Amino acid sequence: MNWLALVIGFLGIVLVGLLLYWQLIIAEGAYLGSRVVTLMYDWSARIYERIKQYDAGDEQWFLGLPLARALALIPAPLVLDVATGTGRLPRAVLRQPAFDGRIIGLDLSRRMLREAVRRTAQFADRLTYIWQDAQDLPFDDDTFDAVTCLEALEFTPDPQKVLLELVRVLRPGGVLLVTNRVGRDAKLMPGKAFPRDAFPKLLREFPLEDIKVGPWQVDYDLAWAIKVGEPRGGGVRPLPHILRCPACGGRLSRVGRVFRCAECGQAYPIADDDVIEMARAARQT
Repeated sequence: MNWLALVIGFLGIVLVGLLLYWQLIIAEGAYLGSRVVTLMYDWSARIYERIKQYDAGDEQWFLGLPLARALALIPAPLVLDVATGTGRLPRAVLRQPAFDGRIIGLDLSRRMLREAVRRTAQFADRLTYIWQDAQDLPFDDDTFDAVTCLEALEFTPDPQKVLLELVRVLRPGGVLLVTNRVGRDAKLMPGKAFPRDAFPKLLREFPLEDIKVGPWQVDYDLAWAIKVGEPRGGGVRPLPHILRCPACGGRLSRVGRVFRCAECGQAYPIADDDVIEMARAARQT
C-alpha cells in the first residue's frame, strides 16, 4: 500500500505540474481570468522583448510597410493598436516615411505600457497610450481608419467579444488587422484560438469584406479585412472628440492632466508618463 500511495502521489504531482504548465506557460493564464493574464505580462514587461526577439527588418517589411501602404490614400489616418504591449506595431508603422497619421495604443498591462512609452519616446508627439480593457473600448463607433490586434485575442476572456469591439470602432472602409493562434499549442486553447478553416468564417459574421487570412509566423495566421460601408476616413480627430467614458459612455473633457466624464463625473488621470489611466478608475469603482 505504501508503494501504491507513493505512485499515486507522484502521478498527482505530475498532473498538477502539467496543469500549471498548460495554464501559465501555454495559455498564459487565459483560462484564469484577465487579472492573471495582466499580472503575468506585468511580471515579464522588462524582459518581454528579449523573450520575443522581434526582428526589426521583418517588423518593417511584414507589418509597418503593408499597413502604411493600405492607409496611403487616407489623410492623417488614425490607428488603434489593441493589446499594444511594448509598442511593437506603433514602432513598425511610425518608422514608415509614408505614414503621416497618429496611433493610439491600448493595453491592460500597465507595466507593458510603461515599456512602450520608453521604447517609442521618439514618436511621443504622434502616440497616445491608454490603460484599458480591450473588451470595452472607450471610443465612438466608426472612429479609426485602422484597428490592429496582434498575438492577443487568445488571451482575452472572450475573443469574439473583443473582435466585435474592434469592428465597432473601425470606420467603414477601414482596415482590420488581427492574428489567430495556430500550430501545436493552439489545440490546447479551445475557445480561445480558432481552427484555421473556422477563423475566416468567424470574420465573415462581422460587417467585413475582402477578408484575407494567411500564414504569418510559426504560431499565428494574419488576417486582413475591410469594414463594409462607404469609406470616409482621414482627418485630425483630437482625443476629447473620440474618447468616451468606459463607465457610462458619456463624453470626456480634459482639464489639466485629467479627463473627466460630463455625465457621471468619473475622472481618468494622465500619469507622469502620459498614459491615460482608465483601468485604474474601473477597478476602484
